[in-house]
Amino acid sequence: MKIRFTKMHGLGNDFVVLDAINQAFVPTPAQARWLADRHFGVGCDQLLVVEKPTTPGVDFRYRIFNADGGEVEQCGNGARCFVRFVHEQGLATAREIRVETRCGIIVPKLEADGQVTVDMGAPRFSPAEIPFQSDSDAVVQPLDFAATQVDISVVSMGNPHAVQVVADVDAAPVAATGPLIEAHPRFPRRVNAGFMQVVDRHAIRLRVYERGAGETLACGTGACAAVVAGIRRGMLDSPVRVTTRGGDLSIAWAGERGGQYEPVLMTGPAATVFSAEIELPHNL
Repeated sequence: MKIRFTKMHGLGNDFVVLDAINQAFVPTPAQARWLADRHFGVGCDQLLVVEKPTTPGVDFRYRIFNADGGEVEQCGNGARCFVRFVHEQGLATAREIRVETRCGIIVPKLEADGQVTVDMGAPRFSPAEIPFQSDSDAVVQPLDFAATQVDISVVSMGNPHAVQVVADVDAAPVAATGPLIEAHPRFPRRVNAGFMQVVDRHAIRLRVYERGAGETLACGTGACAAVVAGIRRGMLDSPVRVTTRGGDLSIAWAGERGGQYEPVLMTGPAATVFSAEIELPHNL
C-alpha cells in the first residue's frame, strides 16, 4: 500500500502529516511505529492525521499518534503544523480554523508573519482530570521514585504534564528520570515530564521527556504547562518566552477570571520539510 505524507516540524519537534480526507488511511499502531522509525520508515516524534470533523461547527478532526503507536489527546507543536498543512494543501482558506481533538476544540490561527497562534483551551488542575492519583489539588506536590523525591506541578493541557523546577536545565537528569516520571504509577495514563529553569519573570528554559516519544527538541503543550505552573507558583508573569532546544515559543495566560480559567495562547513557527509517497510493508 502506497501512501502520501508530508514531513513537518515545529522547532525541531517533527511530524509525519497524513491527509485522511483525500486518501483513506489512518495508521494502525504497527504502521505508526514503522512510519515513525528513523531507520526503516520516515522518522518522526508523532504522526498527525487530518480528518473530516464529526462535530458541527468544526472544520477538521485532528488525531495524534506517538512514535510508540499510541494515540494521544493533544500536541501543541503539531497543532501549529496542522493549520499550515491544511492551508498549503488547499483544504482551508480561512486563517483561523476550529479543530476537533480527543480533548476538545482548539483554535489555531495562521498569522500574517507566518507564525501560528493556537488557542489551546483552559488548563485543568483536578487530579481526576489529569489523571493523577492524589488526595490534594495543591499547586506543588511531592513525587517519590527510585529513592528520590521531587516537587511537581501537575497540569492538563488536554494531555497530562508533570512540571518540576530545576536550577540548570542543561544539567537536569532528563534521560534518567524522565522515563521514571512518565511511567510513574500515580499517572495511570502516563505523563509528560517537564524540566523548567526560570531565567526571569518573563523567560524560562525547558526540556520535556514526552510520553511515548522520549525527549523531543520542543513540546508545545509542555511549554504551555510549564508557564501555567510557573505563574501559579508565583515565579512567572505572562507573557513568557519559552526557550527549548529547538527554538523559542511565546506563551500567554491570563490566569483565572470570574471564577474560570482563561485559555492558554501559544505562538510559534511551523515548517514544511518535504512531501512524498512511501510504500508500507505488506506485513503491517
